[in-house]
Amino acid sequence: MAFTSRLTRGEVHSNHVRVCSEGTPSHRSRPLRALFVHRDADAIEACAQEFEKAQFTVSSDCVLNLAQCAEQLRSRSYDVIIAEYTGSHGKGSQVLQLLHQTLQEMAVIFLTPGLGSKSLLELTAEGSFEYVEREHIAQLPMVVRRALNHKELRKELAEAKKALRHSQSFYRALEDNPTYGIYRCDGEGQLLDVNQTLVTMLGYASKEQLLAANRESEIIANSRNSSLFASCIPETKRIEAVEVEWKRKDATTLKVRLSGRGVYDDHGNFAGHEIIAVDVTEQRTLEDQLRHQASSDSLTGLANHRRLFEVLHAEICRTKRTGREFSLLLLDLDGLKWINDQFGHQVGSRALCRLAEIVADCCRSVDTAARHGGDEFALVLPETGPTAAALVGRRICELLAKDTEKPPLSVSIGVAGYPQNADTIGTLLYAADRALYAMKANKPGSRLSAHSPYSFSEDSNAEFHESRE
Repeated sequence: MAFTSRLTRGEVHSNHVRVCSEGTPSHRSRPLRALFVHRDADAIEACAQEFEKAQFTVSSDCVLNLAQCAEQLRSRSYDVIIAEYTGSHGKGSQVLQLLHQTLQEMAVIFLTPGLGSKSLLELTAEGSFEYVEREHIAQLPMVVRRALNHKELRKELAEAKKALRHSQSFYRALEDNPTYGIYRCDGEGQLLDVNQTLVTMLGYASKEQLLAANRESEIIANSRNSSLFASCIPETKRIEAVEVEWKRKDATTLKVRLSGRGVYDDHGNFAGHEIIAVDVTEQRTLEDQLRHQASSDSLTGLANHRRLFEVLHAEICRTKRTGREFSLLLLDLDGLKWINDQFGHQVGSRALCRLAEIVADCCRSVDTAARHGGDEFALVLPETGPTAAALVGRRICELLAKDTEKPPLSVSIGVAGYPQNADTIGTLLYAADRALYAMKANKPGSRLSAHSPYSFSEDSNAEFHESRE
């Protein structure tokens, strides 16, 4: 071939000699980038001929020694290095060790004149190098394929080990994290193991104590008998996030968000689930507090104006759906400005709280008491007509009159029923407000220190609405 004469003339030192097999590549041809480290041009040409027979498409360079090899590798990359090995003068082992250190990721094949030396055989046994005897040069393509396959397998193994180390490191960090409880259950949903974080979450002293307690009372419910199983995706065995409640050792409630994945044995058979538990008790408590604050009056603790309108809207929808009436009481604390002027705003705030406490005491669990704004309060009474609502108003007046705390308080009340007196939230509030001020106008005076509380009458409230009609 063309490179043979150049090699004999010493032109290989340029490191630019290119060798390509001739002939038309078949569908089985495989590209191969090879670097020859050899002084014998005949040996190189014999290798090229064997590659051509094996239908390799070869692109190669030739160098004479290891130093040139190292320099060539800095500028180009190769699939395989085919090197001369003599092992003469005791330098063979040193060359092998140096190659092993510098070319660990490369596929290296030695051409030997006869049976390989002891050092070469040892490194071949380790999988570091391959070798071919000159008299069996026809085996070179097969050895190259094997070396390249081993190289690819070593690369895949290294990547798998790296991924495994990363996974193990991640899992250890997750398992040791004080935020995440982890437990494992078998394919039938029975609890097998837990980490220390989950033991601490549930208030037990040890893993063994928790597992024993769970066998007796099923603290952590069997995943097949709980909502956890319902959130499991059958195809992937993945468990989507779901929140459940557990009981701690001290009987307090622990709210956790669970998510998990399926685990498999060495044969690929489903073996159970690994589930992560995150304690969301404090978060849910805080959310409940925020929701309560958003819908309640900060002074009295009753529902606020926003919550009142939500309840009224819900009750109107229910009445339209069921045909059952409901009533609204509006209450106005008489003389709040006078109380503030005479006794100070702290006493005025206390007066509002006194009325709020009495209104709340007169409520059923389905009723909603709210501070409508300023000195006005509201009471929504589901499935209650105006006549029954007027009895509740009278009860509030009587309890307020019996209150011995100073100064004495009185309240004006207006009642309106839906759908008797109104057909929208606005007209319902207007009807109740008109009834309230009609009662206030009939009172003998406005100074609470000089007058006793006015007696609320359901008859007077009904007469007012009849007169309006």
